[in-house]
Amino acid sequence: MEPLIPSDSESRNGARNWPHAPPHNLDSAGIYFLTSRAKDGKHLLTDDSMKDWFQETFFQLAEDFGWKLAAWAILSNHYHFIANIPPGPDGGNSVRKLVTKLHSFTTKELNLREGMSGRTRLWHNFREMRILHPRSYLARLHYVHQNAVHHKLVNVGSDWKWCSAAAFRKEVTPAWLKTIASFRHDQIAEKDGE
Repeated sequence: MEPLIPSDSESRNGARNWPHAPPHNLDSAGIYFLTSRAKDGKHLLTDDSMKDWFQETFFQLAEDFGWKLAAWAILSNHYHFIANIPPGPDGGNSVRKLVTKLHSFTTKELNLREGMSGRTRLWHNFREMRILHPRSYLARLHYVHQNAVHHKLVNVGSDWKWCSAAAFRKEVTPAWLKTIASFRHDQIAEKDGE
């Protein structure tokens, strides 16, 4: 079995130089599930007007990059989204570009609003997964729509203003809503397709 990290990654004392973040596999277009957290779990988006600003900025960037958003949830210290990333010269690399811009814009806006300067990194690295199986997509769709419920912010996902659950509920048939709701939002499969 091949080692996860090649032996040339060992330092002089034999300890491994572990990567500081999960590897990003952004080599192609497709449907992606992404999560990002604020550095040190800090609640960056506590103010409702800041969540409004973040959501509108995210929507504008998604449009600029030609993404088709399937779901999103924005909380005070993290966010999730599912998006269809179109084919193009960047392919999935547009994920990295969009997230980098979103985090940079957020840092600048918060520095301005809070009269701070010098803060350059308010977000941790992001974690993404290209969704390859329908069951994985449906489970993650329900997870994103119920994220505010999971964090005990609302009793019903569609009551959270900064989430796609209300728009989804208006657009789909009751049967499709029931199908999505049949996937447990508190347990996402560890591997895509399980």
